[in-house]
Amino acid sequence: MEEIAPSGDSAFKRAIADAIRVFVHGFAFTRSLTHPYLAERVGPLWALRDAPRPRDDYRNEEWVAHGVEPAEIDRVVRAHTRGRFAICLICAVDEPQAPASAGFKALGYRLLRTEPLMIHRLAQIPHFDAPAVIERVTTVETAKQLAKAARMRPMASAHLTSDSTLRQYVARVDDQVVGWVASIAVADATWCSNMYVRPDVRRRGIARAMLCRMLQDDLAAGAQQAVLLASHTGAKLYPVVGYEQIGTLLLFTPRRP
Repeated sequence: MEEIAPSGDSAFKRAIADAIRVFVHGFAFTRSLTHPYLAERVGPLWALRDAPRPRDDYRNEEWVAHGVEPAEIDRVVRAHTRGRFAICLICAVDEPQAPASAGFKALGYRLLRTEPLMIHRLAQIPHFDAPAVIERVTTVETAKQLAKAARMRPMASAHLTSDSTLRQYVARVDDQVVGWVASIAVADATWCSNMYVRPDVRRRGIARAMLCRMLQDDLAAGAQQAVLLASHTGAKLYPVVGYEQIGTLLLFTPRRP
């Protein structure tokens, strides 16, 4: 696997900027499935928030920053927010997190969690066998089965076509949907969303098989890289199929008065 370059390297700066771009647009796409959710530049930050609504029942905003001081982030956000918000600070892999955490704490924020930001360069995609059938969701019937298993709304018919921005995958065991993951096209890259395998069938290679099927399709569709945010449990899985950590997202929220 190619080693991550230092964060001061110009190629690395472009790589992390590209990964953030994929993250904000991919995340905005998933949130837009119920109401348009926009990814916009506001000064040095990305603002992720609802498009205008007839009533002011806006969802929580996400403000994404990299290489910006906490005080400046706070100033920009408070000047432009509609109300409820969280700040997603991206730190490069070799960048110390303590100064930013201390800066936000002094401003009245608390650190809610951290998530590794990972990329797959799609140069080498392994193959894993699993006791499951992996398939892309292309029919209304399968979409209904996924919706029932995941307890979510059925996919729109526009997302079942071969040229859809969203490619949804499921894993079946004994004809039951036991896992799912989605890939969202963002220009020449993809965003991996909502990876899940049912607890009773974990540790059988199902997640690895789903990811590799998804990544092969990403490559076939012309993607140059795949990007995701991982839980700390997931961060142990993704390197097995070729992902590498490029940074860490630190999620800060304002302390309640």
